[in-house]
Amino acid sequence: MRGDQMRVVIDRFEGDLAVIEWGKSMIEVPRGELPAGAAEGSVLTVRFEVDEAETTARRARAAEAIRRLRERN
Repeated sequence: MRGDQMRVVIDRFEGDLAVIEWGKSMIEVPRGELPAGAAEGSVLTVRFEVDEAETTARRARAAEAIRRLRERN
């Protein structure tokens, strides 16, 4: 498995949420975000990718907020 991927396991469903075992933690994910056929006990591969456009936009918004705060003082 590549470094930008990991495996998680669906522990159970609670209503519209899937409770997923993520290492030593449990997280809740909306059931609709899971692939078709995912069931309790399914092992899912999670892949991480950097969203460059969103990262740039968030950094720009943060920089603008800091600039505005500094202008107030």
